[in-house]
Amino acid sequence: MNVTEAVRSRRSVRAFTGQPVPFETIRDLLEGARWAPSGCNFQPWEATVLTGEALAALQAKLLAAAPDDPLEYRFDAPNASPRHLARLQELGGQMYGAMAVGRGDADGRADFARQNARSFGAPVLLLAHFPKLMGPPQWSDVGMWLQTIMLLAREAGLDTCPQEYMGMYGRTIKAHLGLSDDALLFCGLALGYRDADAPVNQFERSRVALADQVTFAGFETVPA
Repeated sequence: MNVTEAVRSRRSVRAFTGQPVPFETIRDLLEGARWAPSGCNFQPWEATVLTGEALAALQAKLLAAAPDDPLEYRFDAPNASPRHLARLQELGGQMYGAMAVGRGDADGRADFARQNARSFGAPVLLLAHFPKLMGPPQWSDVGMWLQTIMLLAREAGLDTCPQEYMGMYGRTIKAHLGLSDDALLFCGLALGYRDADAPVNQFERSRVALADQVTFAGFETVPA
């Protein structure tokens, strides 16, 4: 698989088979991702990786816990922008539509939300964290590191789901893992093998047109 194929085939997988992933495979992914770029070579990312009983214990804790109040950070600020909120709403319609969960199906939507705590059945969960003193540039570095892991996972025949959901339970997770409160629990990354038959993994994803996001200047030929 080349890089383009990895980028095009990567998606947030929300149903995994549960097939175990060998430790050596996970270690190799993380060894490769160490070469992700970071400003000033700070390499701010840190992580805890769980599987088996260790993962089950955390999932039980999350299912019994309430989200942080207040949250340590918010990921939903773009909801205040109509054009960005519309993209979220479009995705929600596609995803719930694929699962035949209607807008008024409160139980179905609540059950799906709980699947976040179980990382959608993935056998491995990476929890990304870093010192709170890191600023927005370092947050973007962590994003590039996570994207590197996701693309290397596709090369290895694996799939992932980045989970901002875990950031809503940051203090609960930090206490469970024994992390200092000086750390920020950024997100989770579910890792495993895709359930290819699950409808939630099959709906067509939309992307904004390139012309709506990028402006070109100085090139001799730019198509209209």
